[in-house]
Amino acid sequence: MSSNPLPRKPRRTRPVDAAEAADGPLLDLDRYVPAFITFIGNKLSNSATAYYQKNFGINVTEWRIISQLAIEPGIPASRICHVIGFDKGPVSRNLAAMQKRGLLTIRTAPDDGRTHSISLTARGRAVHDKVIVAALERERRLLSCLKKDEREMLIDLLRRLHENLGAVTGQSPN
Repeated sequence: MSSNPLPRKPRRTRPVDAAEAADGPLLDLDRYVPAFITFIGNKLSNSATAYYQKNFGINVTEWRIISQLAIEPGIPASRICHVIGFDKGPVSRNLAAMQKRGLLTIRTAPDDGRTHSISLTARGRAVHDKVIVAALERERRLLSCLKKDEREMLIDLLRRLHENLGAVTGQSPN
């Protein structure tokens, strides 16, 4: 008689199937749009902060504030919060730090003594003018894998998603 042992089961070399891993539904991260947007946004923000901090001495939140003030000089903090989607606390802390560094001025709004008008100083505008070159180059490199019509389509789709945010947030995006 032969004393061959029973054949051994092969070792698992593939990932565990989703049905085997959990009893409930799982996200398909290759198709779940909020995850894509979040992952892309996080990676862009983190790399922008590192680059802008090293080269210009500002972080990405400060850049967002500076760019918004270049577009809309004299706006209140509430407008900045609304546009960039940040809470008042982090924006207020960044505004105070930026004011101390001479990048912006905060004055009582002439038409409403209860709000403040925030504007870039000449120094803040000079920082803007340097960073915008890098920001636009980063955008160009990011979108370089798309054809011109695909870039336009992407921008249109992102704009429509932005306009539809109220469907999940209960707030208007503008």
